Amino acid sequence: MNAKTPFNRRRMLLAGGAVFAGAPAAQAAPATPLPVRGRGPEIYSLIGVKPFINCTSTYTINGGSAMLPEVIEAMNSAAFYPVNFDELMEGAGKRLAELLQVEAAMVSSGAAGAITCATLACVAGGDPEKMQQLPDTTGIKSEVVVPRWSRSVYDHAVRSTGVKMIEVETLKDLEDAFGPKTAMATAQVNIAAAGNPFTLEQFVAAAHKHGVPVVLDVADRLPLVPNPYVSRGADLAAYSGGKIIRGPQTAGILIGRKDLIAAAFMNSAPHHAFARAMKVSKEEIVGMVKAIELLRSGKRNRDAEDKEWRAWFLHITNTVSKVPGVSGEIIEPKDKQYYPTMKIVWDKTKIGITAGEVGKQLLDGEPRIMTHAGLNEGNQDSEMLLRPVAMWTDEYKVVANRIHEILSKAPGPKPKPKYAPPVGNIAGLWESTIQFKAGTTRHTFYLDLKTNMLRGQYTGRLVKGPLKGHVDGNQVEFSSSGRLEGTSLSYTYKGTFNGDTMSGTVDLGEYGPATFSATRKA
Repeated sequence: MNAKTPFNRRRMLLAGGAVFAGAPAAQAAPATPLPVRGRGPEIYSLIGVKPFINCTSTYTINGGSAMLPEVIEAMNSAAFYPVNFDELMEGAGKRLAELLQVEAAMVSSGAAGAITCATLACVAGGDPEKMQQLPDTTGIKSEVVVPRWSRSVYDHAVRSTGVKMIEVETLKDLEDAFGPKTAMATAQVNIAAAGNPFTLEQFVAAAHKHGVPVVLDVADRLPLVPNPYVSRGADLAAYSGGKIIRGPQTAGILIGRKDLIAAAFMNSAPHHAFARAMKVSKEEIVGMVKAIELLRSGKRNRDAEDKEWRAWFLHITNTVSKVPGVSGEIIEPKDKQYYPTMKIVWDKTKIGITAGEVGKQLLDGEPRIMTHAGLNEGNQDSEMLLRPVAMWTDEYKVVANRIHEILSKAPGPKPKPKYAPPVGNIAGLWESTIQFKAGTTRHTFYLDLKTNMLRGQYTGRLVKGPLKGHVDGNQVEFSSSGRLEGTSLSYTYKGTFNGDTMSGTVDLGEYGPATFSATRKA
């Protein structure tokens, strides 16, 4: 990956494939002008990878938040001494429970690992036979109640254990959802927001009426005292260490009921159960304890952090708003568990550049700057979000100057695209063979053409949804998405058609690129 190659998930997957296929070692990338911290960024450039200023805050794909220096020091010290993991986890759990004023706590492999271990605790408990049986749930309680509006891609941490998700929408749905197979009720952090069909308290009451524990995924929140979720009845709550806690990126914590925490640990590494693969190192355990100690001791001042980040955003706003048609806005958090962010907006009637194009230029420059806009080159918006938790002091000045430079040099408003007349009739039913990096599948799509604009219906193996796009001569482009469990899967086709055949590429979003060939069906 060089300075001209935008960083995104698709290219990351391709690069990883090349490494594992036995490709030659990458050439060392040129030294980056990023400031020296630790021993400097050469630890990455020596293997052909260029680090960047990270304005996406806590995104896992970009390395999470900036770990506190005291946490780095604690992890480094822990690396020199072996310990017994049962003893270490017991000691760390007691210390975390004391600091957070909860019954019990454990360190996990991130919030996702915490959620998986929590699910295992509710399904298998401390029964070794059930532990070994999973993910086969025959004869075991295996249903998990979840609000439909609180589902997400992170549900996989629950579903991987073999359980079935039972969706509810209304309070009546919730009250009717529990039965003899119900093992757990779970939700994301938005269960605690206002305006939902039912409240967190109603969710907890319905579950506890049937003796079912409640597990909440609150990964990106700060574990306050008293805990905002356990104090309102939740049995377990899972937090990520690599977000606003600013601990180890691949660690997390699970807090709550003592019996369930004990069962969660028995189902996890180093024990030989379903979550054996979800290891957390002795260094990460010590690092998580240190991060929480800093938070609770007052050595880390969250109010002061927020004040500093607002000052960064004010500087960025004052810099970029010198460009006519550009403004900045600080977005304040709704509670003390989160942090301020900012949005830069530009008038697309004056400035003819998209957020995706801005993100690409930021990544192509020196030093590289990663933003949410840089995660999707096809982003057509005229605004971009900046988040501070992975940025280091003075980096905001570089960010401000670069965004100002890009927007000030941007062309005027873009004219509406003009498409050539279609070279033939593309309307009708098509069968597509998609070739993934490994494996193939067949999907179908129905196209309806009006002038140059496409509308229709897409049908995957499990996902269905409307599609839209356009035809430009013999070039075709359209997109569709659909929901599967808690995930939205998308397919963006770009290709060439010729009579009754079509071929080209399919963009699968974070799952990388694929190719396709399609034929018209009668």
